[in-house]
Amino acid sequence: MAIAPASSLVFAADAFAADAFEGDPFKSHPWPDMRREFLGRRARVAFDARVGVLGPAFAEDPMNVPISVRVDPTLGRVAEIVVLVDRNPIRKVLSYEPVLALPALAFRFKLEQASPVRAAARLADGRWVVGGTWVDSAGGGCTVAGASRNDGTWSRTLGEVSGKLFTTAPGASRLRVKIMHPMDTGLVAGIPAFYLNRLTLRDGDDRELARLQGFEPLSENPVFSFDFATPPRGGVHIVGTDNNGNRIRSRVQ
Repeated sequence: MAIAPASSLVFAADAFAADAFEGDPFKSHPWPDMRREFLGRRARVAFDARVGVLGPAFAEDPMNVPISVRVDPTLGRVAEIVVLVDRNPIRKVLSYEPVLALPALAFRFKLEQASPVRAAARLADGRWVVGGTWVDSAGGGCTVAGASRNDGTWSRTLGEVSGKLFTTAPGASRLRVKIMHPMDTGLVAGIPAFYLNRLTLRDGDDRELARLQGFEPLSENPVFSFDFATPPRGGVHIVGTDNNGNRIRSRVQ
């Protein structure tokens, strides 16, 4: 489903007061409450295709749904990207602050049922610009245990990190990183929520490159891709925690 073109960019607080869906192109009933909960009751929100969200038309594996987000530079500096899924029992997937990275991110998440998948970009002036895509699915991704939880291997690999830095275009680079973690949602009987909640990326000069806050819907053993306009000097140091206080530390050259 297409998002309103840039030429029709209008902020919800100004134009959609009489619209029950507040201008949402998906006409999703949860959206007005989601906007207030996750973006702020007084937030100025617009829908714009320049916040690109790509995903499969149908999620064959609802526990590993690939999504990529990219914000067009014509929107200006992006302070934060929030990913939301309307029909998941836990709607917030992650919050990403690019800092010195590009406003682009790829990852996988769990999908409970067919739903809009949205990325909301907070611009430097505080406005939110939202893009999205519809992903169909047989569902159930949030309410079943992952493979490593079922076979018990998660405890032997917990916190292990593998990654690679590679060139994507002249002068640009991408970090692809995988972190071993069961990422339990807390929605399976007898298994409490257990998930990565914070990651920070720094270069070899200890400059902060990006920050990510994760939530339960991220896939088991999550894989992330981060883009940089220039290669990080001295590689990338990855530091993080999960909600039980376990620490993650790694370096990718």
